[in-house]
Amino acid sequence: MACPVGRNLYSHRMVTDTNNLPRLAADPSGRALGLDLPAGRLLDETYQGPWPEPLMWLADTRASPGQWSAQGAARRAAGLLPVLVDVGGRSGGPENWDLMCGNLSYPEDLGTDEVLGRLWEETREKRSGGTVAPFDAPWPGLAGAVPADADPDAQAAEIADALTGAGSCLKEPRLALVPADRNADIPAAIGWSGSLNHEDDPGALSAVLRSWEERFGSRVVALTADRLVLSVAAPPATADQARAVAAEHAAFCPDGLARSRHGALDDYAAHEVLGRRTWVHHWA
Repeated sequence: MACPVGRNLYSHRMVTDTNNLPRLAADPSGRALGLDLPAGRLLDETYQGPWPEPLMWLADTRASPGQWSAQGAARRAAGLLPVLVDVGGRSGGPENWDLMCGNLSYPEDLGTDEVLGRLWEETREKRSGGTVAPFDAPWPGLAGAVPADADPDAQAAEIADALTGAGSCLKEPRLALVPADRNADIPAAIGWSGSLNHEDDPGALSAVLRSWEERFGSRVVALTADRLVLSVAAPPATADQARAVAAEHAAFCPDGLARSRHGALDDYAAHEVLGRRTWVHHWA
């Protein structure tokens, strides 16, 4: 992981032992790592100033279908995971996103039920003293796992290809590579701050994403300044499963539930979760 994490700002424990991104400064093509990269640049800019080592490699040109899955084995061997980054929004590219790498939690030290339960209760307190549904009820707990009927990485590649094509919700998607051992840790690895108005700790987001990765075969496919796009290999297949997952979505990103045209939890579950292979979380 590129960001040293842990609520002690001076911790140097990392999820990955080696960050291979600095090697791309002298070898931009990545051939020494078994890669064949297009033109790109290394980014190290954070809200706290330049980070001691690069946080990501970002391509200079728009991503194209097939680019996500190309050289997948070589990237994994180098400890670099792909994610699409949208540089076409009002906030521009990630160098303008106020990435926050200092003082993060370790995802492995946080329980998913604990994180989502805390966020649910905090939202209850913010929204009219808990009188706004669904936060007028106590935190219902975690949904059960769903058996995957697709390969999670193949599903992620399919969604990534769709996002690089015409009509995508991303304005200018570019391929980025992030040093992390597992896909769910990408937000923590770069100190992503897109959820800042709701949760200021990317390590907590990654703790939840690890659990979704294990229970629903999810993968982080794309990031914008305030949106997180996931592919899902094991989407809920029943109304009860979907409603339980929708409650987790509401705790994780209440802004998404509020802005959805399906604002009631049951409607959101039916239209945004049930059988859906893509989950989009958009914080205001």
